This record gives sequence, structure tokens and C-alpha cells, in this order.
Amino acid sequence: MPQNLDPHELDSHNLDPLILDLLEWIAREPRSHADVLDAWRTSCPRLTVWEDCIDRGFATRMHIAGHGSVVQVTAAGLSFLQRHGRVMPKTPASINATSPAAS
Repeated sequence: MPQNLDPHELDSHNLDPLILDLLEWIAREPRSHADVLDAWRTSCPRLTVWEDCIDRGFATRMHIAGHGSVVQVTAAGLSFLQRHGRVMPKTPASINATSPAAS
């Protein structure tokens, strides 16, 4: 990304390839909230991909007994991946959630 470009001026659809990458990574296996944020901030700290992903309803953070706060792809996120030609496992990885966590 050019250094003089303000990331807040980017159209959210320009972030779709990055959102797809993030969703695809999360869909492979449940990820802890801390791991998702750490990986994302390390890769693209100035972009709003994580926030856009949550705002669009593509991922959710749930509290899982024995696992803590886990991020999983929602049905809307899986649909978004499929519409964009991303091949996902027949059965996406998931852990039984006990309650939604605050985002």
C-alpha cells in the first residue's frame, strides 16, 4: 500500500481480498480471539479488515468452555467465501459454543 494513502479512505470492497484471506484462515480451524488479532495486527495493522469482517457478520467471537474466546466463521462468512470461489472444507471446523462473547 502506498505510504501516502490513508487506510480510512479505502472503499471497504477494496478490502474484500484481505477479508477473504482472513475468513479462509479462520474457517480452517477455530482460532482464539487473541491469535486472530495478533496475526492480523502483525500482517496489516493499519487496515480495518477485522472490524469489517465483524461488522458484515462474517465472523463471530464466542466463549467456549475450556477454550476461552474463539473466533469462528458464520454462515454469512462461508457464503461470502463460496461466492468468491474460495473452496472450503465440506464441514467447516467448529467448537460447540456456550455463549457469544463481546466483540
